[in-house]
Amino acid sequence: MKQRYQVTVDVHVILERADQVLLCLREGTGYRDGWYCLPSGHLEAGETVFDCAVREAQEEVGVAIDPRDLRPATVVHHLSPEGHPRIGVFFAASRWYGEPVNAEPAKCASLTWAPLKELPDNTVPYTAAGIELYLSEVGVGVHGWPELATT
Repeated sequence: MKQRYQVTVDVHVILERADQVLLCLREGTGYRDGWYCLPSGHLEAGETVFDCAVREAQEEVGVAIDPRDLRPATVVHHLSPEGHPRIGVFFAASRWYGEPVNAEPAKCASLTWAPLKELPDNTVPYTAAGIELYLSEVGVGVHGWPELATT
């Protein structure tokens, strides 16, 4: 009997301020250190994607988001260069409570506000793909799949 396909679900939060997005510079994680990403993390058992977005924003950048202020941005079916599939659920928010701070200095070197349409060259490609799909108003896209890649 074939084993059922299983995939990791990541949840990403696009915190927008005017035409800028908040990015976290990865450090000490062992994955893409020195690259920018969004506040994000893995969906945990018993948690909704909304709960995860709220939790990750609080844990990583110290802001509180009312789940009603999360707007679905896009979904990305990602295949890592190592061949590991993931589903990324991206939310956008332009309203939150508190000032963003680096709440996880062991995993993040710094925070920066970057132009939403001009991300730094060292933005994690998966992150950049999600933001590009969001800006293009594409509801669901793929990234990293050799024959299907659209971003």
